[in-house]
Amino acid sequence: MLIDLVHAAGLLERTTKGSQMTDSGPILQIYSTGPMTVLGFGGCEILDQLDIGACRNEIIALVKEHNTEKLAFDLTGVKLVPSGMLGLLASLRQLNVEVHVCNPSDDVREVLEVTKLDQILEVYDVEIDKGEE
Repeated sequence: MLIDLVHAAGLLERTTKGSQMTDSGPILQIYSTGPMTVLGFGGCEILDQLDIGACRNEIIALVKEHNTEKLAFDLTGVKLVPSGMLGLLASLRQLNVEVHVCNPSDDVREVLEVTKLDQILEVYDVEIDKGEE
């Protein structure tokens, strides 16, 4: 699985395995880094093609590199989150970071409530600055 990381300012673009990004794979986008790191999925509706292991490794590297204290996932446009992604969100707390879920759809919000992840993750709606001019 290929993950294309794109820094909001266009300064970082990295692909695993040197392959081209396909339309079938979601894009993990980095909107900002630092104590509050914000990630998104480029408005991909269904994250079923996401390579959770590769995603986890990239996120861990970002957290360590930028001394991240809060990690926010912008789920704008995402309608379905696979169980592996839910597990990833929960497990990231082991890195001693606050995990925030922003702008979940009604369906995703319901899944977070049923799984009680809304009790260990910060879940809310907010406008995300994607660094675009």
